[in-house]
Amino acid sequence: MPHDALPPDPFEGDPEDPALTLGEPDHDHPPMDEDDRAELVSDLSDLAVYQALLEHRGVRGIVVDCGECQEPHYHDWALLRASLEQLLADGRMRPHEPAFDPDPGSYVSWEYCRGYADGVTATESAR
Repeated sequence: MPHDALPPDPFEGDPEDPALTLGEPDHDHPPMDEDDRAELVSDLSDLAVYQALLEHRGVRGIVVDCGECQEPHYHDWALLRASLEQLLADGRMRPHEPAFDPDPGSYVSWEYCRGYADGVTATESAR
């Protein structure tokens, strides 16, 4: 994964990095199994299709309902791709800044994307 896909860490190499007070990062996460890896690669492929179909229609990305905070999280196409690539490479995602004042009407759910792509495929097959 290209390192420029995610914003640079503004505290990288800084001895005053506030994250240093949090202790060592948890590197004891279990490795991703082959099924999870295959699903993630499939999600990345699907994401590229969804972006190609919807971005020119004004859709900026995908909204995900967070089970932890019970709030919707808005992910622009590039940010979601970078996060999934990070998960594929490292087995976990780095924290990121939420979208600033997103327009909820510009984001759709993963299920909407899947249904839209299925509809396009069905229409193309019927011709």
